[in-house]
Amino acid sequence: MIPRRRPMLAAGLALGIGMGGFVDGILFHQILQLHNMMSARIPNTDYVGAKVNMVWDGVFHAGVWMITAIGVSLLWRAGRVAGADLSGRLFAGALLMGWGLFNMVEGVIDHHLLQLHHVYEPMGQSGWDYVFLLSGGVMLAFGFMLVRAGTGRSPR
Repeated sequence: MIPRRRPMLAAGLALGIGMGGFVDGILFHQILQLHNMMSARIPNTDYVGAKVNMVWDGVFHAGVWMITAIGVSLLWRAGRVAGADLSGRLFAGALLMGWGLFNMVEGVIDHHLLQLHHVYEPMGQSGWDYVFLLSGGVMLAFGFMLVRAGTGRSPR
């Protein structure tokens, strides 16, 4: 019997997207304070700008929380699917693919197309925006290699 890979792949992708979003929001927005969700459009130079950006960061975090909750639900369901591939390599690869996908989509849309913010806002669009995209591409590629090399293991 060939193990079913799709349930764990879907769970890992969703959790990877959520983790990528949380690391971006918590590390870059809150701890390092390099940018906020709308900081290229609404500067954080006064109280109102800071409050508006805080709301949009909250909307962003609510979105990645929902994606993460979906990922947890999918992971629980994957564990209950008869014949599902539950290998750690498949799960780790899917996580990396999801995180890389988050970086690629967020980087292209928010940093380049919509110009909502940049990785290091004081510099505006810079090489850091391309490093962010490159990191996404590397994670996506490495995750894909792990998924392709994964061996199936059925829980039963």
